[in-house]
Amino acid sequence: MMTKEGFKYSILASGSSGNCFYLETAKKKILVDAGLSGKKITSLLCEIDRKPEDLDAIFVTHEHKDHIHGVGVLARKYHLDIYANEETWQAMDAALGQIDVSQKHIFEMGTVKTFGDLDIESFGVSHDAVAPQFYRFMKDNKSFVLLTDTGYVSDRMAGIVENADGYLIENNYDVEILRSGAYPWSLKQRIMSDRGHLSNDDGAETMIRTLGNRTKKIYLGHLSKENNIKELAHMTMVNQLAQADLGVNHDFQVLDTSPDTATPLTSI
Repeated sequence: MMTKEGFKYSILASGSSGNCFYLETAKKKILVDAGLSGKKITSLLCEIDRKPEDLDAIFVTHEHKDHIHGVGVLARKYHLDIYANEETWQAMDAALGQIDVSQKHIFEMGTVKTFGDLDIESFGVSHDAVAPQFYRFMKDNKSFVLLTDTGYVSDRMAGIVENADGYLIENNYDVEILRSGAYPWSLKQRIMSDRGHLSNDDGAETMIRTLGNRTKKIYLGHLSKENNIKELAHMTMVNQLAQADLGVNHDFQVLDTSPDTATPLTSI
């Protein structure tokens, strides 16, 4: 039985190789991004006992392949609505393949859309895509924020996402591992730039600025396979929050995600 309050969610996959988030209410079942094959996403949904046939829509954050790889296939096969802003549509349209015009919907940046019994707020981030936007999901006074793929978090963004019940926050790279790693310098610069990704330290600093007394769960997301280590990202977050005198593992939990295994379906 679905409870009447709040919603349930699972981070199906998070990482530089592919991203997909699942959320359900009593009335709606949605994905945010589908950056893996349709087959892989179907098997990830199966891990939480859900089927792609039951989905209603996919909300897209930006046009990079690790966020849209399976969008076209899933939308065609299961007749899903797709939501993205106009610039993102222009950038990804060809990559998605043939999609019926009735399935294409505009979700402008900086707006709130009511989707069934769920309110969704979009907000712009700083990343090297045409018009990247992430989302805050709200229902029955509960909220969950997705915030990855940004080079920094402005005061404006911090204000929009503050004091959510749960977060998926980017911890893409460890500065030392990235600096000493094999990537060409130009790529290192891109990752570390204001239009790149958040480091472990950046992610921790963002949570110190934004978490509040409602916050119960912080998931660490979009870890790089090459430039991070799960345990190091986790330790960095826990230590920095503890140093800031925040109640880690008491008031809230810090949780890991995986590039190829779904987190348990969780009620907010």
